[in-house]
Amino acid sequence: MENSTEATEFILLGLTDDPNLQVPLLLVFLFIYLITLAGNGGLMAAIHSDPHLHTPMYFFLSNLSFVDLGYSSAVAPKMVAALQSGNKVISYSGCAAQFFFFAGFATVECYLLACMAYDRHAAICRPLHYTTTMTAGVCALLTTGSYVCGFLNASIHTANTFRLSFCGSNVIHHFLCDMPPLLALSCSDTRISKLVVFFVVGLNVFFTLLVILISYLFIYVTIQRMRSTEGRKKAFFTCASHLAAVSIFYGTIIFMYLQPRSSRSMDMDQRASVFYAVVIPMLNPLIYSLRNKEVKTALWKILNKLHPQPLRESRK
Repeated sequence: MENSTEATEFILLGLTDDPNLQVPLLLVFLFIYLITLAGNGGLMAAIHSDPHLHTPMYFFLSNLSFVDLGYSSAVAPKMVAALQSGNKVISYSGCAAQFFFFAGFATVECYLLACMAYDRHAAICRPLHYTTTMTAGVCALLTTGSYVCGFLNASIHTANTFRLSFCGSNVIHHFLCDMPPLLALSCSDTRISKLVVFFVVGLNVFFTLLVILISYLFIYVTIQRMRSTEGRKKAFFTCASHLAAVSIFYGTIIFMYLQPRSSRSMDMDQRASVFYAVVIPMLNPLIYSLRNKEVKTALWKILNKLHPQPLRESRK
């Protein structure tokens, strides 16, 4: 029997050891996380408070905001606390929990983006049947299925990763507990684990991306058949925000988990992870609300209730 000591805690090295960069990074990531909280929280509040936004598209969008808050909160608070205190230690169970919730919420986002593509397909390609296709029951079923698939996926990856032995170094060359650095740290044979990661992540990405691509193929054909230029512009505008979010999110996932390990370094992984785990949750509410008059109107109503007189004067 091999005489080895299993790790009971890990050390997250973070993005840099340079003491001169600790405070600037702390301020940047704290600012990004606060914007993420305000943006996603504000979007959820606006959708909940305005009856005009009680539609399938905004129902999925409010869930997307909740998910963005979830997987950002699984990473950012620990990251900011480590930068502030210098304590980079995370317990074994804390590492497993961070990994589980990060993987779960991120996978839910994949499925929600697919649901939103199907919703846009139903609205543009079959507008007369939209209300009977995207009923409240269908929306609830699609959303529940997204959460079930997301956290089932997280359970598989958590069990697959933390069944391994960590009997050597406990230093993770990353700022979060994610699959690539944990597999690199393990002293077990990780070949099966890597195959499971590639197969399960690939299946989730392929299925959801296929739904998105097929939905947009039908949308493209429908838009090309429209005679009205105004109708084409409206249909394109309806899809533009979602397409931007899909491109950013899936591009990063494919780079992170489906690209061969030999073609990239751990530093590249960290940069991609910062974008994936911290920046994207901040960008989504901006992407969906900046050019959306309905959302901006709902947000103004909320702000007007909180600070009625100053806002009225500023809008005059």
